[in-house]
Amino acid sequence: MNIASLIDHTLLRPDCNLQDVKKLCAEAQQYGFAAVCIPPFFVPDAAQLLSSSPVKVATVAGFPMGYSTTGAKVEEIKRAIDDGADEIDVVINLCAVKNNNWKYVRDDIDRVATAARLKSKLLKIILETGLLTELEITKLCEICLEVGPDFVKTSTGIHGEGATVQTVRLLNSLLKDKMKIKASGGIRTREDAERLIEAGAKRIGSSASVMIVTG
Repeated sequence: MNIASLIDHTLLRPDCNLQDVKKLCAEAQQYGFAAVCIPPFFVPDAAQLLSSSPVKVATVAGFPMGYSTTGAKVEEIKRAIDDGADEIDVVINLCAVKNNNWKYVRDDIDRVATAARLKSKLLKIILETGLLTELEITKLCEICLEVGPDFVKTSTGIHGEGATVQTVRLLNSLLKDKMKIKASGGIRTREDAERLIEAGAKRIGSSASVMIVTG
């Protein structure tokens, strides 16, 4: 298994600096990771550093809480794309989910998906499964199947439980191979990553990527 090609090499610490990002990009090229995932502030730098590389530049919107307005998320996506992002990971509005405002949730996901789709960029919807019930996860997967983002992502890695085999299996059963799954949050070893891939994940998000591929 070429596990490196399935990994988003991630650095989303609020105190990271440009030297950290340069190191991340160099490692991504060295090991052949799918993408680097960095704060929006560093997207122009990463895009320049990886301009001649197959490694994609990913960033986040509505991160990590998800409760910023839909309009704010859309503007974040537009700016990130203008700055050179290839992929955007966007957090759902958990407040709307917990208030059963499913119309808002669907509109929120639809508008951010449209913003990425208009520029032919890849979109990942972050569910934050550790804070959700199985019924809520099921409803969100139904909405995502209707709207059609590229990936459903388990977690930010910041709130609640991160990626688990059980959660990925549940997502896989609900999405029925019609949408890809990104597992993220707490993935530290190659064994962790392989178990999640076997459960159905097509992408892994981790800040321990080098450890995963080198042991």
